[in-house]
Amino acid sequence: MAALALGGFWLGTRAVSLASVGQPVPSHAGLPWVVVGPGDTLWTIADAVSPADDATAVADEIMRLNGLRSSLIRPGTKLYIPSDR
Repeated sequence: MAALALGGFWLGTRAVSLASVGQPVPSHAGLPWVVVGPGDTLWTIADAVSPADDATAVADEIMRLNGLRSSLIRPGTKLYIPSDR
């Protein structure tokens, strides 16, 4: 029974140490942000914040900054935008 408990404890500590390894989260300190409105898409936001740049490239950067896995965004969501925009 003690060996089983120690094995479970070891696996638990191993899982915590593995969970802490991952992609570094970008710092959002000082970055401007927008709140998604009804009908907004990443591309309309990208075009609004940086009309002179390629909207797809800016949308990709917004996705990266916010850790988005898809382009689906919902009204009311706060999105950080690149500071050079």
